[in-house]
Amino acid sequence: MTRVMTVLALLALTAALWSGWRTRCLLLRLNQMLDKALEGAFREEEYNENLLSAAETKLAHYLTATQTSSQRIQEEKDAIKTLIADISHQTKTPVANVLLYAQLLEEQHPGEYTAALSGQARKLQSLIDALVKTSRLETGILVLRPRPGSLSPVLEEAAVQFLPLAAAKGLTLTVEPTEAEAVFDSRWTIEALCNLVENAVKYTPSGHVKVEVREYGLFVRIDVTDTGPGVPEAEQAKIFQRFYRGQQTQDAAGVGVGLYLVRQIAEGQGGFVKVFSKPGQGTRFSLFLPRG
Repeated sequence: MTRVMTVLALLALTAALWSGWRTRCLLLRLNQMLDKALEGAFREEEYNENLLSAAETKLAHYLTATQTSSQRIQEEKDAIKTLIADISHQTKTPVANVLLYAQLLEEQHPGEYTAALSGQARKLQSLIDALVKTSRLETGILVLRPRPGSLSPVLEEAAVQFLPLAAAKGLTLTVEPTEAEAVFDSRWTIEALCNLVENAVKYTPSGHVKVEVREYGLFVRIDVTDTGPGVPEAEQAKIFQRFYRGQQTQDAAGVGVGLYLVRQIAEGQGGFVKVFSKPGQGTRFSLFLPRG
């Protein structure tokens, strides 16, 4: 009786060890498949159902389908890159010529129609430029490369471009001195700030526009504050959408892409953008950038 029980115990132990070994082999095989998939080198092979479980075969099919899908996505991205490059190249010269001839026509024959033609040509140029920029960001053609740096030169460069426009409207445009630093892509942060400052100057009939910085533990906040008519509360959640134009800005020049681009740039750097406004009390756009 004791011998029988001993044999049974040995058989049970052997079966347990065999089962554990098979399970370990299966997990190792699955782990290898996943490693190859992450490296982009996975290839489906012939599997013996007597040796590997049905789960492994299904996983192999899933990884093959995922890799095929990734390849298609990459091919589509490459096609979009080519399309954007073609649009940017092919439209640059014609639009520039239309704008030039419109300006010449307006100088020689000033009037309502020539002024409208010139204005629409400038709007078309702005629209194409903005769409190309946003498309390049969205498709990964242009990658933001944030680096630690001082914010003061960025604020000055963004504001100085709109000093003539502010002066022509009788506005005061000021940049408060700051020693703050953050982690940001200089080129694209200037692009975002230019959009915010341009909007502030464009939609403020009188008063001032101020650019200043506030420092927090994790973020630096860049404020662009104006004394304009403000943004209605019902529109504040929509103004960062592509092509959205508020009721008070329908007659002003613009294509409704600037604030959308600001949001894309902020999020691409690990930051975000907010708006604080009350009708008749001005507006403050705040661009938050990480400090580390």
